[in-house]
Amino acid sequence: MFKTWFKNKVILSVVFFFLFISVFALLSLAYRNNSFAAANTVGEIYFTLLHTNDEHSALVPSPLVDDHPYKENPSMGGIKRLAGAVSYFRNAKQKAGEPTVLVSAADYLGGSPFSWLATAGKAPELSLMLSIGYDVITIGNHEFDYGPDLLADYFRTAGFPAASARTAVVASNTHPPEGHPLSKIGLQKTHLIELDNGLTLGFFGLIGKRALRVAPFTDPIAFSDQHAAALEAVAELRETGADVIIALSHSGIEEDRDLAREVPGIHIIVGGDCHVPLYDAILENDTIILQAGSLLKYLGVVELAFNPSTGNLRMRNQKTNQPLLFPLDHTVPECAETAVLLAAYTKELNAMIARLTADQFDQISDTIVYTDFPLPDKPAFAESPFGNFVTDAMRLVAEEVTGEKVHLAFQANGSIRGGIIPGSMPYSQGKVSFYDLVSLIGLGIGHDGEPGYPMVSVYFTGEEIRRILEISVLLSELLGDSYYLQVSGLRKTYDPGRAVLLRIPFMNTPIPTSRAVLSAELYTGTGVQDSDNFAPLLWGDETLFHVVSDYYIASFLPQVGDMLPNLALVMKDRYGNPVDIGDRIIHRNGQELKVWQTVVEYAAGQPAEGPDNSPLISEKYDGLSDRLVQVRTIPLLLWPLLGLVLLVTLIAFLIQRKRRKHKEAAVLR
Repeated sequence: MFKTWFKNKVILSVVFFFLFISVFALLSLAYRNNSFAAANTVGEIYFTLLHTNDEHSALVPSPLVDDHPYKENPSMGGIKRLAGAVSYFRNAKQKAGEPTVLVSAADYLGGSPFSWLATAGKAPELSLMLSIGYDVITIGNHEFDYGPDLLADYFRTAGFPAASARTAVVASNTHPPEGHPLSKIGLQKTHLIELDNGLTLGFFGLIGKRALRVAPFTDPIAFSDQHAAALEAVAELRETGADVIIALSHSGIEEDRDLAREVPGIHIIVGGDCHVPLYDAILENDTIILQAGSLLKYLGVVELAFNPSTGNLRMRNQKTNQPLLFPLDHTVPECAETAVLLAAYTKELNAMIARLTADQFDQISDTIVYTDFPLPDKPAFAESPFGNFVTDAMRLVAEEVTGEKVHLAFQANGSIRGGIIPGSMPYSQGKVSFYDLVSLIGLGIGHDGEPGYPMVSVYFTGEEIRRILEISVLLSELLGDSYYLQVSGLRKTYDPGRAVLLRIPFMNTPIPTSRAVLSAELYTGTGVQDSDNFAPLLWGDETLFHVVSDYYIASFLPQVGDMLPNLALVMKDRYGNPVDIGDRIIHRNGQELKVWQTVVEYAAGQPAEGPDNSPLISEKYDGLSDRLVQVRTIPLLLWPLLGLVLLVTLIAFLIQRKRRKHKEAAVLR
């Protein structure tokens, strides 16, 4: 009996031993595949998504004049802080056994002077992003600021297509022609990443309709419908085993909402283009929509849990008290390695600035001007102080360079990237640096291959100027604030509600009125526009007036007349002869005159009333000057309705009067 008991005991011990070993092995395997499973809700798999968008070459903090290596200051952003923050979250999540993925929803190029280095064969933004370790990026409209050929060179300089093995570029509705250089840098329609916990993430990338409308130089690249491309990408990612599907969408929030409604199966949309910081995610049709603002002011941090059994994805941020947007302020430790790389690019940029300004400035940190007040570029759809400053600079500097009276200058809000924010610290009080100013108006490239949109000089009749004012109201009402024109040399009163008479039912097609501008007056004085010296600008006026704008705006405005003949524009010389815009670029000393140059020169030429007789922005820009006055009147559609009501009333009155006369005649009989 004892022998039997002992034998059974031995057998049971062996069985329990092997069971223990088996369970231990299974637990070890589970821990390797999902090291945090014990802490999770049953069956969920954790991961963290880090994201940015609309970086716009903002490689240093802004305002740059406020940035300080060890003092508390209000500057935000910068690639060194971004690298430090990414490193912090990666290390923290690695200790918790949680994988991280870093992505960008595009527009990393275009905006600050650092983007100018792309015209000199450099790729500072993308190279630094690769060094930080972005996993997936897409392409936005500003990547095309210098044209698709230069964009291809930009990617090659950064190391593509070989770099695709580390950083995938998903561009699902972007289609370069076969043989075009951009088709050879490794663009992908979809991309899969298998995390260490066994979870597979599927990515695709889109550029939206709104973004493409303001993309200046995309030919010959084709772009397909974003919803059709998304449906195809989602299906492909599902088929290839993606557990979580993530769209990098440079389209704006409203288009992202439409995408979530129309295309099922997208778990997350990391958005861009409209520069809105989403402190709370938008949930649309079970799709999580995220956006981290712009200019690297924030790093998006979304902690996620995926349930393989149900296919559900949820955010954990609220429970972990982790804000969706992590501010990249002075408290973020900077990455030393990134600092070394950035210093090299800054040295190259400083040399370029010295060349482009004839050694007037040779550092991005140089102070150009002082100001006792900010010059905002807001409110939207309205005159702005900085808009007045920019257009005055364009008008007055162009007048000096051309030697001809310049009556008007136009610039669109879409080309004005912000407003002047002067330094606010004891060491920076009132200062405006070269970098801070030029980042606001430094977009584009000229025919000479140098950075910045060139100025153009053309003549329009008074009638055509009225049409330009109508175009500004109409396009901004239909397409957004980017198309709203700031102006120097004129004032107008207008009612935006009169721009469109009605929309055709079922087609949503607007019927323009060309009667939104109620009055327009030309400034007849000299210098900065004041409240006196104006003359009416009448419909049908055939007098020629000298107008300046940038090449992009000037080439865009006449296109409206192709669709609406009553708003047609014909560019002319001072004698009234039709001209080609390419022949009307303003040159000085054999070089194209850029918009940013006019603004820098105008700022540097302000009255010497600042510290140590430095230039100080005139008080005339502290507020508005009633150049663009918006009013509300009776909608045009009501006039025919009122006329109809009056007609019906008159007919009813006449009928009633006739009946009364019949009654009176009957009584007399």
